[in-house]
Amino acid sequence: MVHDPFKQASSARTLSAPPSANDYMKDIVFRAFAYFCASAIILLVVYIVFEIGSEALPAIKTHGLGFITGTTWDANKGEFGVLPEIWGTLYSALIALVIGGVFGVGIAIFLTQSFVHAKLELVFRTTIELLAAIPSVVYGLWGIYVLIPLLRPGALWLHETFDWVPLFSTELSGPGLAPAALVLAIMILPTVAAISVDAFKRIPYRVKEAAYGMGATKWEVILKVMLPTASSGILAGLVLGFGRALGETMALAMLIGNVNNISFSLFSPANTLASLLASTFPEAGDIEVQALMYAALVLLVITFIVNVAGLAIQQYTMRKFEGKK
Repeated sequence: MVHDPFKQASSARTLSAPPSANDYMKDIVFRAFAYFCASAIILLVVYIVFEIGSEALPAIKTHGLGFITGTTWDANKGEFGVLPEIWGTLYSALIALVIGGVFGVGIAIFLTQSFVHAKLELVFRTTIELLAAIPSVVYGLWGIYVLIPLLRPGALWLHETFDWVPLFSTELSGPGLAPAALVLAIMILPTVAAISVDAFKRIPYRVKEAAYGMGATKWEVILKVMLPTASSGILAGLVLGFGRALGETMALAMLIGNVNNISFSLFSPANTLASLLASTFPEAGDIEVQALMYAALVLLVITFIVNVAGLAIQQYTMRKFEGKK
């Protein structure tokens, strides 16, 4: 007897049949659960901001905007200012974003544009993603015992040769911005690389074939077709990496020097909001805790602004290169 798959398919209940009462109930339950989860996330964020803001309110009333523009943190005198920490947070994160972004996108191009065999691609991608599993304190120890001694001779030469350049105006005597930013770049590299790889793989192969059919070379296809088309996904990875760099705590607390200092030099010690919170909270009194909560609120605002700006840039990129509204 010959098996007839069409007869079996026609006798079975097809997808075009009207939904049953059970299907309606499942849909209602799923929608309610989805709305609940989305609302819970929003409420959680509002609750966190409210709690931190409530704790920080006395410090906000006492110090006002002078807290943001002040440069001194002295609990004994009751003077609190976080401008050096804001500078250190943004400066170290931007340096890490430039380094990690360049290498992350380069790795994504290497793994997706037929430069390596598929099996080796899996090995490289797995190895890079394993970097995200290393605890930040291990990165900090590696930075202290390996990276700083490795950087010191080159930093000394750069300072002696180009001391007139603001980036090299000081020596690297120990912890500083350069080792902290390099470790941050390594820490955000898996995020940028993984999301960039997914952005490139999301592009239909016909797009590349069409570019080759027009006579484009391999690098013209990569730089003029693939990169612009994947730009929205790459920007999403950069924004996530930048957010990770802004909030990193332990590695920076161990490597950046924890000094209230505003300097363009890559070799000078500095401080960040996250490392200030981590290093000061255990021994803080009531007045200092309120100031630290104010600093945490400032960090939240910076992170929020960065994410909103990143989302706006991503939407602009999608409209320009992908034709999405």
